[in-house]
Amino acid sequence: MTTPELSRFLLTSLEVMSTLFIFTIGLLVLVVLVLYVIDVRQTRDAIRHNYPVIGRFRYLLSHLGKFFRQYFFAMDREELPFNRAQREWVYGAARDASSTRAFGSTKDIHAPGSIVFMNCPFPTLDTDAVPPHPVTIGEHCQQPYTTASIVNVSGMSYGALSRPAVQALSRGAWLGQCWLNTGEGGLSPWHLEGGADLVFQIGTAKYGVRDEAGRLDEAKLAAVAAHPQVRMFEIKLSQGAKPGKGGILPAVKVTEEIARIRGIRPRTDSISPNRHPEIESNDDILDMVERVRRVTGKPTGIKLVLGDPVWLDGFCQAILRRGLHRAPDFITLDGAEGGSGAAPMALMDAVGLSIREALPALVDALVVHGLRERIRVIASGKLITPVDVAWALCIGADFVNSARGFLFALGCIQALQCNRNTCPTGITTHNPRLQSGLDVEDKAQRVANYVKNLHREVGIIAHSCCVPEPRKLCRCHARIVMPDGRSLGLHECHPDKVATTAGTQTSE
Repeated sequence: MTTPELSRFLLTSLEVMSTLFIFTIGLLVLVVLVLYVIDVRQTRDAIRHNYPVIGRFRYLLSHLGKFFRQYFFAMDREELPFNRAQREWVYGAARDASSTRAFGSTKDIHAPGSIVFMNCPFPTLDTDAVPPHPVTIGEHCQQPYTTASIVNVSGMSYGALSRPAVQALSRGAWLGQCWLNTGEGGLSPWHLEGGADLVFQIGTAKYGVRDEAGRLDEAKLAAVAAHPQVRMFEIKLSQGAKPGKGGILPAVKVTEEIARIRGIRPRTDSISPNRHPEIESNDDILDMVERVRRVTGKPTGIKLVLGDPVWLDGFCQAILRRGLHRAPDFITLDGAEGGSGAAPMALMDAVGLSIREALPALVDALVVHGLRERIRVIASGKLITPVDVAWALCIGADFVNSARGFLFALGCIQALQCNRNTCPTGITTHNPRLQSGLDVEDKAQRVANYVKNLHREVGIIAHSCCVPEPRKLCRCHARIVMPDGRSLGLHECHPDKVATTAGTQTSE
């Protein structure tokens, strides 16, 4: 290219760029003018009316603020509902990466409420350590269920979760040898596909086992029980995210397939009643438990969030009055801090007891009434790390369920989009494009890794306390930091109950 030709080319390019620049500026000015007119004329938003165009940035920055806090401003232990340290531990465990850290803990061990485990001078040697011993649920049922797994997948329905998420959880639970709770959305082929043991949850709408009027259909219940993978049935009375309110699945997530599995109309909001219409008393709970157990022949329990602890005495007395054979085979206790489901903020923030208060109350009530051997206890509610699980075992739980821990194992980034069908990781959306980023085989292995490493590190805590396996932990092995900075043993918090509780755990 000659010099004159190069000059003409450069001039032409500059003219085109100048034209594009002027066009862009003009378009921006036009957009600003249109937005200005819209904002000035509307009266629903005072900020936009008084500060047209500029006022819109307030909402943009407010929306982006939570993401900036997560990545740039929040400290490792500050963020809620789960902080960066908790999430990073789960991510590392799911990748099967080393959990060792350098230069000391970032946790304030002096903060009130902190749990401290009592290491002994002579910890258990690796050669003396044993795997968790098996526990049987529903010993008197036609088909009792025995498992050694401590940590299991809590109830999350197909509908709330995407198909690849359920597939990954099912396969991962089978690889990790733990159970998977179906959630209240019914039994899907994707739950069965992975081969895992399943707990079928019966919610207040009885999805999957309901007749046209929404009542329990015993024929459908028997059909579900015919699947050998379905090992137990859980009657959900309430859940941590929304105690006193039923499940909520927005219409955008009720696809044709999900509607068919649940037995409802597609593309309509799926809203469960806030309680089982036929359950109005403790006797009604026991009647429902006995009915489901009679039809299925399998262990049947209840899931609830505890409100007034006094209720426990009345419930235990009802069991004793009617006979131990009428008792639930297990109780899944969800803390008010549970929250994988979308719910009104008022319920999330201020209704129900936390698992820290509710679990000791439940275990103690069962001990006092002589029911601890009969009824297994499953604890749930933000128990996603080894410390959380070991604490629950010390208090007296037989098992721990986790929902959000397994969501993190699937790759959840806490984007808080669960109820909007826009989950960026494909876990809680039915958008095929977003789902395509969730590799089922890879995530299934991560789920199994999370279970394995969680069990391993709970075992490390147990060995430090000089017990050979985690289920031997009791309240004398942990302390809680009080407001004055001193710690108090968990057995001191409940001095008249601990001996019986510890004996129950260690005798099995």
